[in-house]
Amino acid sequence: MRTNQVVKYTLFVSCYFFWVGSGLMIAVGVYARMSKEASAVDSLITDPSVILITVGILMFAVTFLGCMGALRDLHILLKIFAWLMLLILVLQIVAAVLGFFFSGLVLDKVSYVMGKAISRYREDLDLQNFIDFIQKKFECCGVGSYTDWSQNIYFECRDSNPSLERCAVPYSCCIQEKKQTIFNTMCGYETQSLKSWQAEDRIHVRGCLDKLVTWGKANLLFLAGIAMAFFLLEVLVIFLAKMLIYQINFIVLKRRLTIADPSL
Repeated sequence: MRTNQVVKYTLFVSCYFFWVGSGLMIAVGVYARMSKEASAVDSLITDPSVILITVGILMFAVTFLGCMGALRDLHILLKIFAWLMLLILVLQIVAAVLGFFFSGLVLDKVSYVMGKAISRYREDLDLQNFIDFIQKKFECCGVGSYTDWSQNIYFECRDSNPSLERCAVPYSCCIQEKKQTIFNTMCGYETQSLKSWQAEDRIHVRGCLDKLVTWGKANLLFLAGIAMAFFLLEVLVIFLAKMLIYQINFIVLKRRLTIADPSL
């Protein structure tokens, strides 16, 4: 007597994809961590590479239990896997609820982290490229406005600042003309010394945090759909694990009864 092969291999394949994905997360996180300066981040908690490695290791360990438990019909591993997945599911729900009710605090924290990233713009090439990508993608500049770039020592708008980029903003803040082949990297020079209505012809004056929030609201259904898909997939995996545990326990009980009474 065997367990249902459809349930068994559906669970195995689902866990396997998560397992491979977690391995890739760990690899990307390790590569990012090794290729950047340790001083480029405020703390380990806010370093994206450390977050990738930590989440990747947790996913790798949990999904490995699911893969081995499903492949070998080991109900102990499946029980541990099911309970861990249930715990992760509950934590995700709690995080979503807290994020909804304390959205103001979340935005304040995001604003703080983005401000720290701006202040260390020149210290980490990966961080610099990421900020430039965000500013070009969302056509924004700074956190709340373009003047936030004074938080960076190179762009600080003070008379005592000896930097050639004093009162400037990065080129990624500049308004790009369509079909422009040659881009002026000095286009943002001295724009912080201008009023917003004067600077808006040269650069994007609106902050990136506001643009990101607007984008999130505009794509709320899409983001909710992705979150719901992951939620349902996790519920399905837990359900399959529970079904397989039930089948394994039933088979073990049947065998014991058969040994005790061969007439069964």
